[in-house]
Amino acid sequence: LCVCACVLAISENGEVASKARKTSANATEKERASEARTMMSEEPTSPLAACNSSDEEIRRRRQESISFDHVAGVEPMSEGNMASVRNLFNRHLHCTLAKDLSVATERDYYLSLAYTVRDHVMAGWHRTQAEYYRVDPKRVYYLSLEFYMGRTLTNVMINLGIRGLCTNVLLKMGLKIEELEEVEPDAGLGNGGLGRLAACFLDSMATLALPAYGYGIRYEYGIFTQRIRDGFQEEIPDDWLSFGNPWEIARPEYILPVHFYGDVKWLADGKFEWEGSQVVLAVPYDTPVPGYRNSIVNTMRLWSARSPNSFDFSYFNHGDYIKAVIDRNLAENISRVLYPNDNVFEGKELRLKQEYFLVSATLQDIFRRYKNYRTGIREPGHPSRTTFELFSKKSAIQLNDTHPSMAIPEMMRILVDLEGLAWAPAWKLCTETFSYTNHTILPEALERWPVTLMERVLPRHLMIIYEINRRHLDHVTTMFPGDISRRSAMSCVDEHGEKSVNMAHLSIVGSHAVNGVAELHSEILKQSTFKNFYELWPKKFQNKTNGITPRRWLLLCNVPLATLITEKIGDGWVTDLDQLAQLRAFVDDEDFRNRFMDAKLMNKQRLATYLEKEYGMEVNPHSMFDIQVKRMHEYKRQLLNVMHIITMYNRIKKNPSGNFVPRTVLIGGKAAPGYYIAKMIIKLINSVADVVNSDSDVCGRLKVIFLENYRVSLAEKVFPAADLSEQISTAGTEASGTGNMKFMINGALTIGTYDGANIEMREECGADNFFLFGMRVEEVNELKQKGYDPLKYYKENAELKQVLDQIRDGYFSPDAPDRFHNLVDTLLKHGDRFCLLADYASYIECQERINEEFQNKEAWAKKCILNCAAGGFFSSDRTILQYADEIWGATAVPLKKISTPKKVD
Repeated sequence: LCVCACVLAISENGEVASKARKTSANATEKERASEARTMMSEEPTSPLAACNSSDEEIRRRRQESISFDHVAGVEPMSEGNMASVRNLFNRHLHCTLAKDLSVATERDYYLSLAYTVRDHVMAGWHRTQAEYYRVDPKRVYYLSLEFYMGRTLTNVMINLGIRGLCTNVLLKMGLKIEELEEVEPDAGLGNGGLGRLAACFLDSMATLALPAYGYGIRYEYGIFTQRIRDGFQEEIPDDWLSFGNPWEIARPEYILPVHFYGDVKWLADGKFEWEGSQVVLAVPYDTPVPGYRNSIVNTMRLWSARSPNSFDFSYFNHGDYIKAVIDRNLAENISRVLYPNDNVFEGKELRLKQEYFLVSATLQDIFRRYKNYRTGIREPGHPSRTTFELFSKKSAIQLNDTHPSMAIPEMMRILVDLEGLAWAPAWKLCTETFSYTNHTILPEALERWPVTLMERVLPRHLMIIYEINRRHLDHVTTMFPGDISRRSAMSCVDEHGEKSVNMAHLSIVGSHAVNGVAELHSEILKQSTFKNFYELWPKKFQNKTNGITPRRWLLLCNVPLATLITEKIGDGWVTDLDQLAQLRAFVDDEDFRNRFMDAKLMNKQRLATYLEKEYGMEVNPHSMFDIQVKRMHEYKRQLLNVMHIITMYNRIKKNPSGNFVPRTVLIGGKAAPGYYIAKMIIKLINSVADVVNSDSDVCGRLKVIFLENYRVSLAEKVFPAADLSEQISTAGTEASGTGNMKFMINGALTIGTYDGANIEMREECGADNFFLFGMRVEEVNELKQKGYDPLKYYKENAELKQVLDQIRDGYFSPDAPDRFHNLVDTLLKHGDRFCLLADYASYIECQERINEEFQNKEAWAKKCILNCAAGGFFSSDRTILQYADEIWGATAVPLKKISTPKKVD
């Protein structure tokens, strides 16, 4: 009754929020609270009559969200629907958050909106899971240590088709939805591409109605917040849960134990028992993942670590309160923080415990669902499975890189030790269930766990790995008799140096499919990195070129372009990105070209406004926006980009009255806290920017900005605004890349090497529409085999020599002239591992060609349109369909539409 009365009161007074929010934007919180209290005492009127926004404002705001209304298929703007959303919003503000207008903040309004939108997800979530249990299909389990989700609110509203509805309801209440969307923190549970790919895949699996689950860890602190102080990177903890997370649902009824340490006891019957272990509890938190306009809502389940006891009271008996608290914290540290690096392996105990924590809890959950296949819970009278012959026909487990590869010995432990299966049938189920995606070929990134560490933390699993390896090497010997070197190279246990377990080898041995993430990357795996394994199991190896979700990376982030595309070819492209190819028919249409570039200019102006607000710097939106945003790493060659900036600067200084194409160079990305060289490159970028941006000779022709704290929500502003995308990694080092695809579908042109997915992008859009430079993989290898001498390039190229001398001699660091010595030494004295000097001349020449082409506005616009039109192949929907058909053997389980009963006269 109290709730009903509360809802009624809120419904009657819904217009009060409208009046309160219409107060001056510059009013203080105290003033607004006072005005709100005054309004609360006024006589309530009809909710719809109490609209403070003019009809003209409503029309304008409707126009701004036209792509969401007409592309996303918004719920009808009926008074009933609007009243329903308004009432839910107010109920959550008053009842869920326990706030009234005198104390409500913008964050409270955001949370009320988030809970309102979440309510709209629930019916689909219940129906989806019920349908999965009814059909009992083969389920897909995507295991990833990272899910870089970013913000959720807008994405969910678009997929549900209610963003326009919510926009207009809030507008009538005097609230701007964009301001509330900006309140939401990014869920930064990933370092970069690998975690963002996992997030795109979840969106695609739901949109394709695949019965799929994402499993990861609910880190309390995500990827650190980057702050730039005096040009240096500083890391600030990302306490993203400090105000709660409205999208997650705790599931304490599914808490599971995870064991560490202890000893292994050999039983009389030949079996093994793991005893004396320490237990940590895994608490699941579920987040709904709605598909696009199909009523499907899948689940992302993240595990949080909890101590099994609040405190060990034996310590209290001895007065040691601190020890009791510390022991609890040690257990819960497992899910405390995301490791801020995914390209240099660090054999830390906490990281190993995180990896096992994820796979142990997840496999227990998968087996529970397999056994209780009708309801998911064990109840009298409900059917359950007691055998496992159907397990691999009902479960497909995808390992997103080697981080979850401890799932292989863990599944063997469950089947052999706990369920009593013999080794051979258990191993058959294991290899039929698992598949493994490799994401890197850099040696330092491949996981190798020291045997001494694993023996202490997971003693039973090390024994199982030894047995897997023994049987594997017996097979290798049978297939390649007498080849001792091959046997050693293919072992899962590396005995060179510190004895360690090679997790990539274990993943290959324990999986039925192994894939790279771009054509070149997959070929390198087969011909070099895993050549011996490919020769043993050629049918195991596949390619699955990465993709991105068009819902977030075009529909959500680029409203002007999405609106134009939909006007021309309809809205089918949102779920079938290949339809973008229809845009080729308009490439010679002058009106379409102008409108396409107008959309680009609108996005550049939006980003320019953001840059002025955040950095106090005015940029020319008509200049070329030259952008490189990605994690800071030597192989990604941000330093080569800086060398080009300095070259441009020197040319302007040499000829101040010359005609130069104006450029705004934006570079963003985070360096791992312990990665000294990457952090010094950030400092160099900022030092060069200080010199360039303050030089009156350069004014209006070159501007350099380092984008602080690059993240998903910032990326959504950056990609639509780019004219030029920098994808300049050394050939053969970037597995795929996905940022390159995001730039492409948003109409940017790419300057890139013959590396990763760049190759396939060039094939799709045409060589004339892609700015290729630099050596190819075979040329890099040949150069290094002959003996690469970077000093030769330094001495023979005057511009290159000047650039490096300026960096080394303190031109950009007069306060500390030797600050950047080490950066230059890595190039001139330590071999220039990633061949910056060898590719410099080609890079500069290519940039000169870009300057020439940018001045031909018609030709440039045509290239932009053709790049966008060629982006269809790079949809994550295509990638997931290939996984489902060629690796998982999974099929869609669509929901039937609920039919409305006919009226009976």
